[in-house]
Amino acid sequence: MNELTHFDAEGASRMVDVAAKPVTQRVATASGSVQMQPQTLAMIRGGTSAKGDVLEVARLAAIMAAKQTSGLIPLCHQVPLDAVEVSFAFPDDLHVAITATARATARTGVEMEALVAVSVAGLTIYDMCKAVDRAMVVERVQLEAKSGGRSGNFRREP
Repeated sequence: MNELTHFDAEGASRMVDVAAKPVTQRVATASGSVQMQPQTLAMIRGGTSAKGDVLEVARLAAIMAAKQTSGLIPLCHQVPLDAVEVSFAFPDDLHVAITATARATARTGVEMEALVAVSVAGLTIYDMCKAVDRAMVVERVQLEAKSGGRSGNFRREP
């Protein structure tokens, strides 16, 4: 198992020094979903929410959040993102699936940016629909794949 890099030898928190790392293309994809009642999902798909287009607001919130990751997660580096893409799918009558991909040419990865984007998209869906369905669950936020950097590539096995 790898060592935790955000602590020094004495156990104090630290920001990892990435100055010596090469600048490379970094890509990370994360996923998650929001479970809800079938009628809530039908409202989202039909565009009949009183608050507007739920998924477009969630997409915008996700992109904005990815750009603010270093302000939300204490030891994250500020990464100049090249792109953030957010998509939604409907695998069944109970779920909105969320996928976010973050890209940067940088010295550190963009896993946290992709994970934050998915999380905020899910929370935005919840916020926009809570008046009709307070039992929604934001679930399974996880890293699916990453590439670039010293630690190499990662792809979640199905």
